[in-house]
Amino acid sequence: MPVYAAYGSNMDPKQMAERAPHSPVRGTGWLSGWRLTFGGEDVSWEGALATIVEDADDQVFVVLYDVPEWDEGSLDKWTGTELGYYRKVRLRVATLDGDVLAWSYVLDSYEGGLPSARYLGILADAAEKAGAPDDYVGALRARPCKSLGD
Repeated sequence: MPVYAAYGSNMDPKQMAERAPHSPVRGTGWLSGWRLTFGGEDVSWEGALATIVEDADDQVFVVLYDVPEWDEGSLDKWTGTELGYYRKVRLRVATLDGDVLAWSYVLDSYEGGLPSARYLGILADAAEKAGAPDDYVGALRARPCKSLGD
């Protein structure tokens, strides 16, 4: 079964159940050597979108899902791969049970720009619900962001 590593709003199992209803949570883990950042402000009406970039000195908390083929197509549509916003990458996730090979979405745009306060709140809430450490959630909540009216 293909494994998907969610680092953004898809960390929230309720949202994932709407987007990929046959994809149960497999667990959580860390993407070592990756950093959570934002970009693609020009393609989003609400500000920059979450993405990950390689960074040897950082790590990103993820929720792992077992995603059957029929849910993968639905998830691709939700994420915007057909529109060219995101592309899939294969990566290794460190878990308490050992490394897992998974795929995730990476924004196909330049890094930079600020997410909206609403979007950043959604990401922080999803990470908190998924059991991310308090310091990780706190760092998300403290990131610079913009109001929708800016």
